[in-house]
Amino acid sequence: MDSTQTSFAPRRDAQRQPDLPVSTGTKKRSGRTWSVPVLLVLVTLIGALGGAVVVARAGDRVDVLAVARDVPVGEKVTAQDVKVVSFADDPGLSPIPAADRASVVGQRAAVDLHPGELLTRSQLSARGGLGDTEQVVGVELKRGFVPRDELRPGDKVAAVVLPAQGADTGSSGSGSAGSGAPDTIEATVKSVGTPDSTGALVVNLVVAPSDGPLLATKAAAKQIALVRQPRQSGS
Repeated sequence: MDSTQTSFAPRRDAQRQPDLPVSTGTKKRSGRTWSVPVLLVLVTLIGALGGAVVVARAGDRVDVLAVARDVPVGEKVTAQDVKVVSFADDPGLSPIPAADRASVVGQRAAVDLHPGELLTRSQLSARGGLGDTEQVVGVELKRGFVPRDELRPGDKVAAVVLPAQGADTGSSGSGSAGSGAPDTIEATVKSVGTPDSTGALVVNLVVAPSDGPLLATKAAAKQIALVRQPRQSGS
């Protein structure tokens, strides 16, 4: 009996797969990682921005009137003398609201007004430029008898009474007896004229009624010289 020989092919080992890494279950983070210094800078910037917003919004802001240009005491306030500014409301201050601008125009300055100042009611006067007990005297002064380019409305001056030409100054009726000191009249400058070709000019002075006649008489006789008194600080 013939036996059939069965041939068996040699067994091939299955191709070995590479080892896979063991998963730990932690998902890998993607994207940019911020360092601690950068985060601190960002926090600081955000805080500063928030503070600026709070400061900007602090307090209600209202429109009020401020002085736009110099206004001497006694002069009328015009529309060009005031301007509207935004102001953080403060209970301790009382500037005039912008809505009252029309009522301000035409009033007179009770004090010297300077640009940038907030305008208040106490700085204005509704009455005329002169009080009930004041007079105005026009004094013509030659060069050398008045400070050149120094006088302005509102200045306090002393009108010095000079001796008449040819008079004996030692026995003059002017001044205190034996003192040699001249008589002076206290006055306030209302307006200053433009000098003429010789340098002479007219200064209108506000004086008390008791001094008006004497000043007018001495001014007509060319016996007046003006001395400007010290201005107050900031004037």
